[in-house]
Amino acid sequence: MSMTVAPEQIDRIVWNQHQDPFEVLGPHQIHQDDQARWVVRAYLPNVDAAWVLLPEQRLEFSMQSFHHPNFFECVLDVPELSNYQLRVKEGEHERVIHDPYAFRSPHLTDFDIHLFAEGNHHRIYEKLGAHLTHVEGVSGVYFAVWAPNARNVSVLGDFNWWDGRKHQMRRVGNGVWELFIPGVKEGDRYKYEIKNPEGHIYEKSDPYGFKQESRPKTASIVANLDRYHWNDQDWMEHRRNTDALDHPISVYEVHLGSWLHASATDPYIRPDGTEEPPVIVAELKPGARFLTYRELAERLIPYVKNLGFTHIELLPIAEHPFDGSWGYQVTGYYAATSRYGSPEDFMYFVDQCHQNGIGVIVDWVPGHFPKDGHGLAFFDGSHLYEYGDTRKGEHKEWGTLVFNYGRNEVRNFLVANALFWFDKYHIDGIRVDAVASMLYLDYFRKPGEWVANQYGGREHIEAADFLRQMNHVIFSYYPGALSIAEESTSWPMVSWPTYVGGLGFNLKWNMGWMHDMLDFFHMDPWFRQFHQNNITFSIMYAFSENFMLAFSHDEVVHGKSPMIGKMPGDEWQKFANLRCLLTYMFAHPGKKTLFMGTELGQWTEWNVWGDLEWHLLQYEPHQKLHHFMAKLNELYRSQPALYTQDFSNEGFEWIDCNDNRHSVVSFIRRDKLTGEAVVVVCNFTPQPHAHYRVGVPERGFYRELFNSDSREYGGSNMGNLGGKWADEWSFHNRPYSIDLCLPPLAVLVLKLDPEKTS
Repeated sequence: MSMTVAPEQIDRIVWNQHQDPFEVLGPHQIHQDDQARWVVRAYLPNVDAAWVLLPEQRLEFSMQSFHHPNFFECVLDVPELSNYQLRVKEGEHERVIHDPYAFRSPHLTDFDIHLFAEGNHHRIYEKLGAHLTHVEGVSGVYFAVWAPNARNVSVLGDFNWWDGRKHQMRRVGNGVWELFIPGVKEGDRYKYEIKNPEGHIYEKSDPYGFKQESRPKTASIVANLDRYHWNDQDWMEHRRNTDALDHPISVYEVHLGSWLHASATDPYIRPDGTEEPPVIVAELKPGARFLTYRELAERLIPYVKNLGFTHIELLPIAEHPFDGSWGYQVTGYYAATSRYGSPEDFMYFVDQCHQNGIGVIVDWVPGHFPKDGHGLAFFDGSHLYEYGDTRKGEHKEWGTLVFNYGRNEVRNFLVANALFWFDKYHIDGIRVDAVASMLYLDYFRKPGEWVANQYGGREHIEAADFLRQMNHVIFSYYPGALSIAEESTSWPMVSWPTYVGGLGFNLKWNMGWMHDMLDFFHMDPWFRQFHQNNITFSIMYAFSENFMLAFSHDEVVHGKSPMIGKMPGDEWQKFANLRCLLTYMFAHPGKKTLFMGTELGQWTEWNVWGDLEWHLLQYEPHQKLHHFMAKLNELYRSQPALYTQDFSNEGFEWIDCNDNRHSVVSFIRRDKLTGEAVVVVCNFTPQPHAHYRVGVPERGFYRELFNSDSREYGGSNMGNLGGKWADEWSFHNRPYSIDLCLPPLAVLVLKLDPEKTS
């Protein structure tokens, strides 16, 4: 019997140079001796002998090797050929396998390819990547990866001894490579072996992989994200029908790896009864390990609920190789980090948050990615995900690369990734990191190190268009979601809808307010009289965007001091200043975000390798600050005037912002539905003021809802004995006024009592 394929074709398979191995391998119908016959060809490295098995007919045919000792073929004189298998002999061992090249139908349709090419395949993660499936009754995994400039692509894994010759992929359309490999199962590790036109080899993790090994290992892992049974239907339905901006949003920002650690000697027992080996990190204190997602659900959720926060914001939980990056240098955009457990474990965490009335926001990093060899950098031997011009494609200060927002497939990768976290993990919002770095071509670049846009400007038009597309798509699929921009410049209309030319976020961090507040509170109180503008200026622009007020992790690292350490004075004044700042923050228009540890009053900066300073809760000042935080959230959530009109000047009204001599400001917040008013009076000095008169809009009894100087919170307990009656004494251009005792370094919140009007 002579071979049925040209030697040149065999050589292209053997040397892994064929872009469509299906043209040579697998079953083919041929004409021989004027008869239609079937030939089965297989390239089987390390195999000594092979046979074709027809289980249904109970037939077996010996395969012959031609031209190369590991290239086998067999001509079968049968009318139909289906469901065949290969029996292979490797040394003394034999096994029966399915031939991956017998499954010839592409899984990606032409429409999939078309949508991906134009950047509009919103669920491309269901097509690219590794997917458990059944084909013709055979179980296995379908692999697909985008690598348009590759010469060849193979799948490497546990199932083929990491040999790139064994599972060569075929190129279908728009540079996508695919292959169904029977017998591959959940939990198998894999990578892609990519050869560029010069034959250089790159071993890459799966950009769309759902799970990765814990660092320092870098392989992707076959995972099933559709098995978890969710129990948050009521939460999801309510979110879909609710405008989040009309409700209180008080966010507890947390880094899961440093909130609290467990003892390495304390094993974690999974729900199925198996013991999970601890993830040991050299930088952690001896004997410590990370809490798992499920352990965090047991400890973090009740803690946040008791403090009264409405949301938990997680520093990036997409897979990243270096703990010290805090998660902001991502290599696995579609993989929840395995540091704390499995994808199902993270789903359980989110599910438990929802069942306890807590939303989940995830930090998301579409602005840059690291240069790690297994990641997206130089993915197919070319600048694929990043710009080729380093003046656009590299953040030299961060040592990272910039996504090519002008390429449709790259935008598709990112837009679909944002949707993915909402879809598969039921998150409630994203906080988009470093938006300013995306919007400006000269961000952290010196003259000559950046290239202008087509109009000669510094604005990154492609990045802005990407953000608009991303936000438009998110809110199309997930009304009620949050998309928050960490944007530190004056770029206009960041939180305006895309249909009026905005970037489409529904919240923007107010970085200017944050800097003004920290500068003001860092001063000795005597000097504050000369800087009243720090307190009042934010109202000049407060309603130009939908602002979120945030004291984040960035403010308590790199020598900036913890929050309480920024406050001047002795210990009592430091605590009083911090209570004053936080109460003013919660009374000021805008949603709220606080980084973990602020509620403890911890004295050291945040350390990504350590725990929060939980031991401080044994001391009364820290206990009372912790209690204060819970009561402040309770006040915030109970008073619609403090949250229903955060983004309209109808919800805010100065009473007096000009008393800089006393460093006192007073204002009114109003409820959107009822018009009820809350009066806020702030004294930013340690000097108390007796008989301080404040104008009010109505007569009656103004009950003291909150006093940050209460003994309950560690203050001096000066106040107004529960409230004050309004006098018919016109003041501050109002018909009535109240005579208050202003405590030192404190904020009072008062409200007209409808049951006491005369």
